[in-house]
Amino acid sequence: MQIDSDQEFDPSSNRHHDRGLQRVLDRLCQTIERDALVRQTTNQLRELLQVDRVVLYYFYSQWSGQVTFESLSNQELSILGSTGPDDCFNNDYADMYKDGRVRAIADIELEPIQPCHRDFLRNLQVRANLVVPVLIPRGLWGLLIAHHCQAPRSWLASDIEVMQQKAQILATASCILSNPC
Repeated sequence: MQIDSDQEFDPSSNRHHDRGLQRVLDRLCQTIERDALVRQTTNQLRELLQVDRVVLYYFYSQWSGQVTFESLSNQELSILGSTGPDDCFNNDYADMYKDGRVRAIADIELEPIQPCHRDFLRNLQVRANLVVPVLIPRGLWGLLIAHHCQAPRSWLASDIEVMQQKAQILATASCILSNPC
């Protein structure tokens, strides 16, 4: 057996490898912490608001995203992985949410919304919904969305306030700010 270099046996040569491994472990820890925070937030909101479903719609690229977390009153209501109506969410809506727009719809059947939006919400079995943006310094990170599926619902100012508070907690969490995905 021929040895070309003494470097193979030099423990200091593994420092670069160790730093890379440490970065991977740090990122994994941040991801686990972020996931736990989002899961806790969606569960708390569903219980506080007494709704059928609370989801986090995460934007993985400009105005493309999907439901990455959900808390459900019934497993049959799952929409995990749903990407939303491509033709309905455009730059105009994105700009409104980037500016802090909160959207509360008491009854999708009576609200003056785009037909594609109404059809999309019907397909998700939504009757009333409340949408609050999660805004981080880089922009619109995601949307916290509460769905009431069984009947219309008049959203209270306190419902909106608690959603905004939880969105702010997410938006300022170090595990979200330091971990882009």
